[in-house]
Amino acid sequence: MITLTDKAVKALDRFIRGSAEPVAGLRVAVSGGGCSGLQYQLALKGTPETDDLVIRQQGVQLFIDPISATLLEGVTVDFIDSLTGSGFKFVNPNATATCNCGSSFSA
Repeated sequence: MITLTDKAVKALDRFIRGSAEPVAGLRVAVSGGGCSGLQYQLALKGTPETDDLVIRQQGVQLFIDPISATLLEGVTVDFIDSLTGSGFKFVNPNATATCNCGSSFSA
């Protein structure tokens, strides 16, 4: 389904520990928007939605809605920290095109 790199897990752990609200997991979703038509969304959540697929990886729970699940099949999520910026990077084998900044895609 979806894979988190060790760097992504460490970054998520840091964000979860620093949250003011209780966090049960990370909601990963795909919605319409961005330069290429679809964009990734990440949000720390206290509980999953009733129809979410719940995946546990390296101690982190991921909450994925059924529609996003098909678009996230085989995706690897990494965390990049460089001089030009930091953030999560998605490697999506299902993407037929991506924008230059890498934050949106088409499938």
